[in-house]
Amino acid sequence: MIEVAIVEDDRTMRDGLAQLIDAEPDMRCRQCHGSVEQALADRPATPPDVILLDIHLPGMLGSLGVKRLRERHTRSVVLMLTIYQEQDKVFESICNGASGYLLKKTPPARLVEHIRDAHAGGAPMSPEIAGGVLAVFRQSRPQPTESHSLTPQEVRLLALLAEGHSYLSAAGQLSITINTVRNHVRGIYEKLHVHSKSEAVAKALKQGIVR
Repeated sequence: MIEVAIVEDDRTMRDGLAQLIDAEPDMRCRQCHGSVEQALADRPATPPDVILLDIHLPGMLGSLGVKRLRERHTRSVVLMLTIYQEQDKVFESICNGASGYLLKKTPPARLVEHIRDAHAGGAPMSPEIAGGVLAVFRQSRPQPTESHSLTPQEVRLLALLAEGHSYLSAAGQLSITINTVRNHVRGIYEKLHVHSKSEAVAKALKQGIVR
């Protein structure tokens, strides 16, 4: 059962998302909050697996709150939800630990699939946003200043993750098993001194390891 938390200040939107999730046989939503501050104050008996986080919230913005929420729930993945294709907020959210970024107009069936994908290790992103994300990372990326010890296969895997592929999809692209992908990811974390996929992708893009 995938535990999903929602942080969204629009009550109608929040209730609709909760009903959508609870209608799925493998998901449930027991945590709904109108702000990051409310979510941080909550002490759920079961931490969420996936957090749906609005970017424009009263008080702390979601793009900043994602870091605080991941510090509180270290095993949770965060999917940002927004109406707007704001590249600077996309950049900020992913640097702070978000695993994906979706427009609120995403069809319900696709949204629940994105939740499953994120829970399985993917990095779902609305197509309208994906190209802008890579553009922002590349524009802001300095020239590489340090070498790395990643293997060519690990670099290829990082490039696929940067494009939004899930572990399963990346395994297919590289003609390897998903367990091999997970082993490569652990090696990438160790070599880049990071602790999450979003951190690894952000660092790889910033340093020019992937382009």
